[in-house]
Amino acid sequence: MAERPRGLGHGPVAERAGAATGAVGTVRRVPSTTRAARPLVSFCVVGTDGAAFLPACLDAIARERRLLDVPSEVLVLDNASTDDSVRIAREHPVGARVIALDRREGKAANDSRLLDEAAGRYALLLNEDSELRAGATKELLVTLERDDHAACAGAMLLRPDGAPQPSAWRFPGLATTLAQATLLHRRLVVQSRGQRTRRVDWCQSACLLVRVEASSSVGHLDPEYFVYGDEVDLQRRLADAGWHTLYVPSARCVHHEGLSTGPGSRRRVVELHRNQERYLVAHHGRPTALLCRPLAAWPYLLRALAATVLPGHDPRRHAWHARAALCPQRGEGIREAAEAFNARLDAGDAGGRSVGAAGGGGAGTGR
Repeated sequence: MAERPRGLGHGPVAERAGAATGAVGTVRRVPSTTRAARPLVSFCVVGTDGAAFLPACLDAIARERRLLDVPSEVLVLDNASTDDSVRIAREHPVGARVIALDRREGKAANDSRLLDEAAGRYALLLNEDSELRAGATKELLVTLERDDHAACAGAMLLRPDGAPQPSAWRFPGLATTLAQATLLHRRLVVQSRGQRTRRVDWCQSACLLVRVEASSSVGHLDPEYFVYGDEVDLQRRLADAGWHTLYVPSARCVHHEGLSTGPGSRRRVVELHRNQERYLVAHHGRPTALLCRPLAAWPYLLRALAATVLPGHDPRRHAWHARAALCPQRGEGIREAAEAFNARLDAGDAGGRSVGAAGGGGAGTGR
């Protein structure tokens, strides 16, 4: 394992107040002579056709930088958007360094590129539809600085109406799939409960502070996941290497999930189950992955059946999930949409950009 950085009392982040009681520390103001120093935190935003959300995301980052008041930088990777995302990122007063891709890549590759580019000791991974609540970055930073064995710290994700979303879970496996099949998922698998910072298996990357040296030591995210499941695999490999993840409910972030529920939803369902299968094969073996298929499909079949009689519910989406869980290698996902987008660009067809947001990036693994 890589050499661990020094703790909070020795770094540029402030001395802790009430560390023995678990209180979050204060942040010492950085003298103006150190403003050009190496960043401690790199804000890393990935976006694909998310111009409607990007201004609020960058506004929140600008506020966080003022509250944090330690050296930081902002990186925005635009995944070949067809809207005004690049212009918005370049013109925003937050002063982001913008990496504008000409071809569409997967979310895992996007985040890994940002982790490689980040100058900070810590990288805060965000989607363009993530909006940090005031003080969230400071809470995550102090938590990681306090625990030298923590590689990641995840925020409590909120819906736009302020209601909490599931944000942390146990690693997938046969036991968690059985819990889902028996409709005990929320009680036995979801770990984002309570108001105290706690160790969890994995947190969603819509707002995830990563210790860059730890991530680098395991090769960052696996691009084979393209999108969905990439952060689960990363945190599992980190755990295998002796690191752990912390869930920090005092850090809050609104996750609009604009790209996970818009056009291309069926492709996202295919991609989600394809990568769940990839994870199970990689970490538990093919026999376990095959055994999990019908167990994973069962609760979706129940929901599809219930949706046929409940007003305002569409059984089709649940049926898509059931079909994809049973046959995860069938159908076209976001990867294929990105490949079609890039092929049209290669052919010089401007209409290729009509593929739009279905081509990858955007929201994490939350459903």
